[in-house]
Amino acid sequence: MTKRPKAKQKENQRDTRVTAPLISWKAILIIFGIMYFLVVAQAFIVAAFLDEIPVLASILGNYLLCTCVLLAVLFGLFWRYAIGKPLRKIAGAARKVAGGDFSIQIPPTQKKGRKNEIDVLIEDFNTMTRELASNEMLKSDFIANVSHEIKAPLSIIQSYTKALKDGIAPPEQQEQYMDTIITATENLNSMITNILKLNKLENQQIFPAPETYQLGEQLRRCALSYMEQWQAKEIAFEIDVEDVAVCYDASLLELVWNNLLSNAIKFTETGGRISLTSQTRDNAVFVTIKDTGCGMDRETQARIFEKFYQGDTSRASEGNGLGLALVKKVIEIVGGEITVESTLGQGTAFTVKINL
Repeated sequence: MTKRPKAKQKENQRDTRVTAPLISWKAILIIFGIMYFLVVAQAFIVAAFLDEIPVLASILGNYLLCTCVLLAVLFGLFWRYAIGKPLRKIAGAARKVAGGDFSIQIPPTQKKGRKNEIDVLIEDFNTMTRELASNEMLKSDFIANVSHEIKAPLSIIQSYTKALKDGIAPPEQQEQYMDTIITATENLNSMITNILKLNKLENQQIFPAPETYQLGEQLRRCALSYMEQWQAKEIAFEIDVEDVAVCYDASLLELVWNNLLSNAIKFTETGGRISLTSQTRDNAVFVTIKDTGCGMDRETQARIFEKFYQGDTSRASEGNGLGLALVKKVIEIVGGEITVESTLGQGTAFTVKINL
């Protein structure tokens, strides 16, 4: 015997939210009451004209015809108002959504908390429109932020290049002008690269097959790639990671470690400390990157994973607010968790949990 596909079985499962019948018991009782009345009336007609067969046949024929017409009218009215009315509301709302109006919400038909199939459909429709409205808002904000963030470095490049071309830049500042242009182009290149990476991660459905590799080696390699930066700021960098094998797409997790390490170095003042540690417990690896930097207030901590959000505007020129959004997306893809602990003026610790 062949087994039914799991997807098909799931489709046929009853929705546990449905707690009321599509046709109420009150409506069913009314229908049975009308039918009982019609049957009793037919019995009286038969009893009254039992001795007059031709007349009885004529009367029963007309009676059955009228009964059928009456039942059809009653069923049509019932369907129109009990079933058709909410379906017409859903159809009308769907046309508005197709026209771009995602604010539409359909009021529920049941007032007592119980739901039939139509109520569940309405609930799902309302959830869908709320999600669409949220996505549309995020898309609009994203486009607005991208436009704003790209304009800033382009404006710098344009104004400083024009100053150099027109010869209005003092000779002793020309090298500084060129350094500023190079920094702006690097920021622009980094921003576009991160936007493309984030867009790819958000839309990619198939990822490379995970491979087993040594996490400790990867963490040490990522940390050492930033040696020049932390030595330039005289930061005391401590590495204490365990050699443990994990099975993931190494390139994805490398995005996480690189972004967290670069942020720690960026926000740690000269002479500060950064530690990179890992621990294995409960069949999971916990990687912590802790710094003694400027720290964050609670509002900043609540928004750090938003695209383009930068809590410390004094360092806005050093980043584009996409690094932690990338980190969050990768952690979601690999099924891990990320937490942050921070105190303003005392430092920040990011902890990433990935399962073994």
